[in-house]
Amino acid sequence: MAPARRRHHHRRRLPAIVAAVFFVLLLLLVLLSFLAPPLLDQPLPDRRLLRRPRSDDAQLRNESEMNRRQISDAIFHVPDNVESWRDDLWSSKMAVNFYGCSNSSNNFPDARFVTYPDRYLMIATSGGLNQQRTGITDAIVAARILNATLVVPKLDQRSFWKDASNFGEIFDVDWFISFLSKDVKVIKELPKKGGKLIRGPYTMRVPRKCTQRCYVTRVLPVLLKKHVVQLTKFDYRLANRLDNDLQKLRCRTNYHALKFTNQIQEMGDKLIQRMREKSRHFIALHLRFEPDMLAFSGCYYGGGDKERRELGKIRKRWKTLRTSNPEKERRHGKCPLTPYEVGLMLRALGFSNSTSLYVASGEIYGGDETLAPLKALFPNFYSKETLASKDELRPFVGFSSRMAALDFVVCDGSDAFVTNNNGNMAKILAGRRRYFGHKRTIRPNGKKLYSLFMNRANMTWDTFASKVKIYQRGFMGEPKEIRPGRGEFHENPSTCICENPDLNSRKVDVISREDNKKGNNLGSNSSSSRILSVPSNNGEADLADSDYGKEMPDSESGDPGKEMPDLELGDPDSEDPETELDEILSD
Repeated sequence: MAPARRRHHHRRRLPAIVAAVFFVLLLLLVLLSFLAPPLLDQPLPDRRLLRRPRSDDAQLRNESEMNRRQISDAIFHVPDNVESWRDDLWSSKMAVNFYGCSNSSNNFPDARFVTYPDRYLMIATSGGLNQQRTGITDAIVAARILNATLVVPKLDQRSFWKDASNFGEIFDVDWFISFLSKDVKVIKELPKKGGKLIRGPYTMRVPRKCTQRCYVTRVLPVLLKKHVVQLTKFDYRLANRLDNDLQKLRCRTNYHALKFTNQIQEMGDKLIQRMREKSRHFIALHLRFEPDMLAFSGCYYGGGDKERRELGKIRKRWKTLRTSNPEKERRHGKCPLTPYEVGLMLRALGFSNSTSLYVASGEIYGGDETLAPLKALFPNFYSKETLASKDELRPFVGFSSRMAALDFVVCDGSDAFVTNNNGNMAKILAGRRRYFGHKRTIRPNGKKLYSLFMNRANMTWDTFASKVKIYQRGFMGEPKEIRPGRGEFHENPSTCICENPDLNSRKVDVISREDNKKGNNLGSNSSSSRILSVPSNNGEADLADSDYGKEMPDSESGDPGKEMPDLELGDPDSEDPETELDEILSD
């Protein structure tokens, strides 16, 4: 009986233990309730606030996209061990068959026999350095059409770029006058008559893309009556297609007569030399990614409300700009590539991370954060500010055109020139490099690359690189890449490029006259480096771009039967202000 009583005793103690454990747990919950903040202290959220605004939705989508790309880095990995010393990467095998040829024909008489003594043409250029360069080049041709003496052009000192430099502080004015002496008479200022300067000029403006006939019917009658005429806002005021001798005069002016001052050229050559000391080859990248440029373009780069607010505020400066569709602009290849996208394109083409990169740019939107991905792809990253001391740059700082001229010299002397835009500098350098031996010039095929960049997270690096190489055919600066007559003449000077089928007798047609006597100090422009390259492309580049103006029909050039009224011609209001802004900002 005793053992039975002990089992009954244990059964009575079990509920007491359970109760004790329960009591301890209850005590812990009470303590936690005292330590936690009271729920009623927090206001209940309004149901309407639970709905995120559209901008937040867009931001979430952007963040989601960024996260997706980060996750895919394991798939889309840019290799480091890419060989970039292949000759076909840096130059064109076909280039040895072509050379610049801009000598005049026997039917182009000396300026002494065609220039009238009482006709003086003055030009007021417009825009930045490279836009003004096109105006100066076309001014020489306009003076020749009018058989007039040209007064050294006046540079634009009041526009967006605000540079107080005059012609002689950028270009070698004496060389300019001497070299063109057989083509057009050029003087530094209006002559005196009876001890006094000739009466001030009659000011007028010609339409854009004005043809030879346009100048003869619109300007010549005024010039005959007033004797001194000044053409204002002289940029892109000459037709793209002219007689061959006039086109060759354009080339002689642009590629031989327009030389920078010794101060600019020598500093530019020093920068090139310092790049050469760092690497056997180097790329020069003209990177347009400034806030003003991006605001004007109307493009969007995924920066959320902050980007829209900042660029939108800048965009309000130009009241004439129409509302753009950022997605459409990007899809049509109208937006400048980001620094990272440029870097990916170059690495995909075969340039290794050891390649030296010279970057010509202004203030980059987003600063170092925006440049960081490009620097990661190309650690050997340089600019004029990193290559030269403050003392060396002091004569140029504060003068946008002089600083741009230094970049121009280095870009022209590079082994490969790359651009993320289709602005004035990109066009002029593309044409110049074609003329001096088809040096490697890479323009992004924006339309094709856009979709590739957007979908790169879904493919391997090898697939991405293969597609970039295919899409960039026709955009690598190869001979005959663009049909003659397509695009701006300054970008595609086909009239001034001749073909030599003899591989062993390649030459560059260095103009005779005084060129050799004065040493033809073209510096890096002489293109003495070896030219090699890649196979021919399978298709022609698509150059449809808003920057390419259409040539004015003869019907718009003026009626020769009508008397020219004595008033300013070419109503500024009739021109598209957005086009003018585009050309100014794209310099």
